[in-house]
Amino acid sequence: MLLPVIVNPNVKIPRVIWDMLSLVSDGLKKSKKPIRASEGMGGAYFMQHPSGFKYVGVFKPMDEEPMAVNNPQGLPLSKNGEGLKKGTKVGEGALREVAAYTLDHPLSRPRGIKNEFESGFAGVPPTVMVKCLSSEFNHPQGYDGGVENIKVGSLQMFFENCGSCEDMGPRDFPVEEVHKITVFDIRTANADRHAGNILMNREEGRIALIPIDHGYCLPENPVGGRAVMGTLSLNKKLKFYDTSFTTFNFLISFQFKDCTFDWLYWPQARKPYSQEVLDYINSLDAEQDIALLNSHGWDLSLECARTFRISTMLLKKGAAKGLSPFVIGQIMCRETVDKESMIEKIVQKAHDSIVREINEAVFLKTVSNIMDSELENICF
Repeated sequence: MLLPVIVNPNVKIPRVIWDMLSLVSDGLKKSKKPIRASEGMGGAYFMQHPSGFKYVGVFKPMDEEPMAVNNPQGLPLSKNGEGLKKGTKVGEGALREVAAYTLDHPLSRPRGIKNEFESGFAGVPPTVMVKCLSSEFNHPQGYDGGVENIKVGSLQMFFENCGSCEDMGPRDFPVEEVHKITVFDIRTANADRHAGNILMNREEGRIALIPIDHGYCLPENPVGGRAVMGTLSLNKKLKFYDTSFTTFNFLISFQFKDCTFDWLYWPQARKPYSQEVLDYINSLDAEQDIALLNSHGWDLSLECARTFRISTMLLKKGAAKGLSPFVIGQIMCRETVDKESMIEKIVQKAHDSIVREINEAVFLKTVSNIMDSELENICF
């Protein structure tokens, strides 16, 4: 059994995703069982084509994520609900996987305007939230094929590849392929970008890079407090787990503490963005994207939305000043574990400079002004 989770019937699912769902469903009906991946810290399953000769998608159940209740790798349960990365919650990885695809707009238009499929700028594979039933998933309490055994999670299209970027040095990667991933990672404050979650393929004699595993993007990470879950209307509809959250003082600052980009050490990251990339960056709009995620069933918490707004702000301002992805990435990532990044210092300075009753818009404007000053110093 396989069904898409549709929160908003007005959101059109692209035909390419319907085709993937159809093939996976047919595969299950023909007893082509899901195959658990041997790598990774969570449960991930290759979903087979009806022929049994190739994979169609990769399914990641929410309850099998790292530190989740049914994790198959024997990881301890999270004591406070926080995931492996600061600012993430156990069980939200699947939502972030779907959000990553939703936010990876094609060059020509924002995602979701039309029903046709068009590859996103960074090339994130098509991803959708689904409900699925199979005895091959991890069921510690037993399996009887009933409603209680249904798993909810993300289903991402499987792309043929030659391995990951760990399998070869970065010297031969095209600059534009690396740059498209840098744009995505900076914009979403990705906390888990390493060479192992960038697939590599050869298309007509050239290397194409495919970014995957986005369960730790869009963090919400307050300093001196706890990450606060947003209102996940998707989970409310599914009644999958409690999505209530505590009201908090929005002026608590936050860190980008766990942002990590392996591409910082690749030579392509030191090259300036092309005009095409600059035009794409200039077209990005955080407010429109937050509304887009809302229409897909994820109402971002204030902390998560703030992270996204500031990371998008940094990308746009840095690119407009001609900074390379290496320089922008250095502003966002810590040089060492104990040394705060520049973006953390900027946000903390903004927090320290305003009164506590000020609203979010004024806070973001303060961050923007301080960021302008810091970027001017870098350029100078």
